[in-house]
Amino acid sequence: MITETIVAEMPVPTSALPLSEPPLDCPLCPRLAGFRHVCQAEFPTWWNAPVPSFGDPEAWLGIIGLAPGKHGANRTGRPFTGDFAGPLLFETLDKYGLSDGKFNAKIDDGVKLKGAIIINAVKCLPPENKPTPGEVRTCRPFLEKAVGMLPKARVYIALGQIAHQSAVKALGGRLPKCKFGHMNEHRMPSGTILIDSYHCSRYNQNTGRLTREMFEAVFERALQMSETNRP
Repeated sequence: MITETIVAEMPVPTSALPLSEPPLDCPLCPRLAGFRHVCQAEFPTWWNAPVPSFGDPEAWLGIIGLAPGKHGANRTGRPFTGDFAGPLLFETLDKYGLSDGKFNAKIDDGVKLKGAIIINAVKCLPPENKPTPGEVRTCRPFLEKAVGMLPKARVYIALGQIAHQSAVKALGGRLPKCKFGHMNEHRMPSGTILIDSYHCSRYNQNTGRLTREMFEAVFERALQMSETNRP
């Protein structure tokens, strides 16, 4: 539970889609709830709760990540804020005109997204950044609610294979027909387009599996598809 004392010491994140969010003490995944309690005891000034969606509720672009990082979103309460993956994502959003303000890895840095929103497939921090298939499945209704509240979204980007799988199901697609691969594109039954990207994790960046150029190419393609996929 986040106490009033802790809230007073840290900026409180707000959701772009508040009606899609689980409660802060969500008990649905016992392993994740238990790990949350461990983190609350060890790091009492951290957010340590399901991380809300961040961005523009009128977005044409939805970005679906995996789950909060321990020292990133689980600490700050904002997706991709405070860990290694954040700078590449937010710098790319800025480059393509999808954000205002200067990203400084803090939720009070003033950054706002324009036409884009970030949603995680799993809302709570998983041990070793690895949610189980059951946990992904249990959390999917929150992703489905978020997607259902984005009527203007016509393009989605999935960051990594697990996010891809959950995104396909949340968007009404079928996994056998939608294989994950960097820059793969999938048209969902609603007509929306899903584009895959390798996750902008420390491992993928350090090993060269994902370069800045590769990541930016995904967003360039999303912009192209947003123009050709207008209603």
